[in-house]
Amino acid sequence: MRNTWLIFSQAVTVAVAALFVVATLKPEWLERNATGVAPTVSITQVPQVPAGKAQSSYSAAAKRASPAVVNIATSKAPARNPQAEDPWFRFFFGDQEGQAQPQMGLGSGVIVSAEGYVLTNNHVIEGADDIEVMLSDGRKAHAKVVGTDPETDLAVLKLSLTLEKLPVITFGNSDALEVGDVVLAIGNPFGVGQTVTSGIVSALGRNQLGINTFENFIQTDAAINPGNSGGALVDAAGSLMGINTAIYSRSGGNMGIGFAIPASTARQVMESLIKEGQVTRGWIGVEPQELTPEMAETFNLPVKEGVLITGVLQGGPAQQAGVRPGDVVTSVAGKPVASTVQLLNAVAELKPESEAEIDVQRGDKKLELRVKVAQRPKVSRRNR
Repeated sequence: MRNTWLIFSQAVTVAVAALFVVATLKPEWLERNATGVAPTVSITQVPQVPAGKAQSSYSAAAKRASPAVVNIATSKAPARNPQAEDPWFRFFFGDQEGQAQPQMGLGSGVIVSAEGYVLTNNHVIEGADDIEVMLSDGRKAHAKVVGTDPETDLAVLKLSLTLEKLPVITFGNSDALEVGDVVLAIGNPFGVGQTVTSGIVSALGRNQLGINTFENFIQTDAAINPGNSGGALVDAAGSLMGINTAIYSRSGGNMGIGFAIPASTARQVMESLIKEGQVTRGWIGVEPQELTPEMAETFNLPVKEGVLITGVLQGGPAQQAGVRPGDVVTSVAGKPVASTVQLLNAVAELKPESEAEIDVQRGDKKLELRVKVAQRPKVSRRNR
């Protein structure tokens, strides 16, 4: 009896050892069912993506958009000393003109037309005496300024030399962007050469940042640095969604908060600059301020939304229409306005020399005034 128990225990030990070896070296042998056929994959199992086929790659979008993104180099002659012609000044200080070096600048741009039109930021080329554009394939050409719009910080250039087979970017529908969409920023940061960075749309409709007069920025965390200005913000298909314009930074480098002008705005400005050489906007001559709930309660106003007028230009269109300081504008041409940004945009959309109806709340009275719209004066970026 004892020998039988010893043989049984040894057999069990050998079987367990064999099972351990099989489970370690050939676990798939244990997954087969009684019929010898491997079980089917359940719906909870995720098949592995083959190498090189990962969905996180946006190389196709980069290859599609990158050729149309160009580097822009600008130069500006040094400021002339007003005393340079004074013989005594030249005697003591010598000829200063030969020693001064021209100011250089670097930025980016986007080719938007086969005719050689390039879209970029106004601050990239502002005040430049010479503008040179370099394509991603190494070709270079000088460019001239077609028109600028400092209030949106956009400018359109035209290549002075005819280059064959210019790469052109495709405009996308920036109005369809949503927070969380993947975007790529393409430009020339710090002058190191064309660079592609990726991120997502962090926010839409950013305004009141004090960057431009008309603001409706796309905010992204795609790395944008000095030199990226004027470059392209594209979607996962490589279509243009915006023009990279500014960053929020305390150090001068990227901190994950960048701003781009939507492609829809850039396209409207571009078409106006090409056709007319300028962007024509409406203007009525008022100084607006946000209407807060505290203000509405203090003045016993029956409205809670609108824009408070704190100043009216003497002799301007608004004053001639009867608008007074203290009035609250509630709508312009039938469009409700609840903020200074909405008021500014609504007035800008009006055609100069046309008449528009403005609804204002004056105390407990609601008035309908008709104003003859004037053309918005040109504003230099430096003077804002």
